[in-house]
Amino acid sequence: MKIAVIGSTHAGTAAVTNIANLYPEAQITVYERNDTVSFLSCGLALYVGGVVEDPSGLFYTSPEELANLGVTMRMKHDVTNIDTKTKTIEALNLVTGEEVMDTYDKLVVTTGSWPITPPIEGIDYDNVLLAKNYDQANTIIEQTAPVRHVTVVGAGYIGVELVEAFAQAGKEVTLIDGADRILNKYLDPEFTKTVEDELTSRGITLAMNQTVTRFEGKGGKATRVHTDKESFDTDLVIMCVGFRPNTALLEGKVDMLGNGAIKVDDYMQTSNPNIFAAGDCCAVRYNPTGDHMYIPLATNAVRMGTLVARNIETPLLRNIGTQGTSGLHLFGLNMASTGLTETSASLMDVHVKSVTIEDTHRPGFMPTAENVTFKVTFDPATHRILGAQAISKADITQSINTMSVCIQSGMTVEELGFVDFFFQPHFNQPWNFLNQAGLKAAEPERPAMA
Repeated sequence: MKIAVIGSTHAGTAAVTNIANLYPEAQITVYERNDTVSFLSCGLALYVGGVVEDPSGLFYTSPEELANLGVTMRMKHDVTNIDTKTKTIEALNLVTGEEVMDTYDKLVVTTGSWPITPPIEGIDYDNVLLAKNYDQANTIIEQTAPVRHVTVVGAGYIGVELVEAFAQAGKEVTLIDGADRILNKYLDPEFTKTVEDELTSRGITLAMNQTVTRFEGKGGKATRVHTDKESFDTDLVIMCVGFRPNTALLEGKVDMLGNGAIKVDDYMQTSNPNIFAAGDCCAVRYNPTGDHMYIPLATNAVRMGTLVARNIETPLLRNIGTQGTSGLHLFGLNMASTGLTETSASLMDVHVKSVTIEDTHRPGFMPTAENVTFKVTFDPATHRILGAQAISKADITQSINTMSVCIQSGMTVEELGFVDFFFQPHFNQPWNFLNQAGLKAAEPERPAMA
C-alpha cells in the first residue's frame, strides 16, 4: 500500500506515526512545506512569553524520528496539484526548485489551516505579523523585544494569550476585536466580563466592537492602527482574527463546507474513497447539534489523525464526534467550556435553557476557598445537556472534561444532579457544583399562588 501524506502538524503526525506502526510494510511519503513537523501552536504564546524557554519541547516528534519509522520525509516540499483520477501528486522542492511527481494508493490530507488576513490597507507592513507556526513565533519574539507598544487584532484564545504575554513583558497593549466582547465564541458575557475586568485592571486597552480599516506607517512599518471608531499608535501588530482551512488543493474534488472545510465521514474518509482527511482542514461532527462544523482544535486533530490510521485500509473505528471542549489560563483565572453556550445557541437558532451556580470550590472552613461560576446549558424539551462553562481562580477546569462526557453520552440534567462524585474538603464541596447545577435545573416549576 502506497500512502502519501500532505502536511505534518497535529493530525498529520498522528496519522503518520500510527500508520507506520500499524502497517510497517506500507510505503509512506510525507510532503511538508516547512522544515519542522508537529509544532504545538497552542503553546505559541507560552513560548513568546518566555514560559517555555526551550522550544524543542513544543515539538513532539521530528523528521528524523519519523524517518526512523521507515517514512520518506520530503521536507520543504510544496504540493502544487493533486490529480484524483490518476492518483498522482505534483510537488515543488522549495530548496532546489525541482518538480517532483508521485503516485498514491491512499492519500491523507492533513494540510491544516492558515491565519485569515483581511484585505486591510497596510497589512503588508513588515511589523504586521501572523501567529501560527514556529517561524512566526520566532519573528514575534525578535520584533517584540525592542518595542514599547503592541496591538493585537483578534480576541480569541491565541489573541488574549498573546496579550497576557506582552503585558507580563512590560509592553503597552491594545486588543481590538469586531465583536462586542472577548472570547465570545467560547464563553457567555458573565464569564468574559470577569476576564475583561482583569485585563483592564492591568492597563490593557480593550477596543471591542471595532473593525480595523487601515494601518498607517512609514519606513515599511506600521505606526498607527485605524479602526472604524478611533485610532491607536503602535510599534507592532499581531493579527489573530481566526483561521481558514487550507484546502485549495482539493477544491472541487471532494465535498466541502462553504468555508472550504473538507467533509469526512465517521471513518475520516472524504467523498473520494481513496482520500482521507483530518485536522484543521476538516469539518467535524458537533455532538450538541449533530451538524458538521469547523472547529480547529489540536485535540480534534490528533484524534482524527489517529482514526485515519485505524481506518485507512478497512473502516474499523468510528469517530464519536466532538463537543469543541477547550480551556484557558489567563492572569490567574482558569476557564473552560464545552458544547453550546447561550451565545452560540442563539447564533445557531437553537433554543436552550441554562442554570448558573455561584459557589466556592471547597468549604468555607478551609484556609482558602475560591469563587466558582459554573453554567450548564440544556435542551428545554428533552433536558439533554448541551453545554457547560466554568471560571475560577482555582483550577476546576477538569469539570468541563466531565461535562464533555455528559454531552457525548446524552446525559440529562436530572441525571447530572445525582452523579456519584467524591467529596474531600481539600478539593470540593459535599454537593459538587456539577450536582448543584443538575439539581437546580431539575427543580419543578411551582404554580403561581392564587
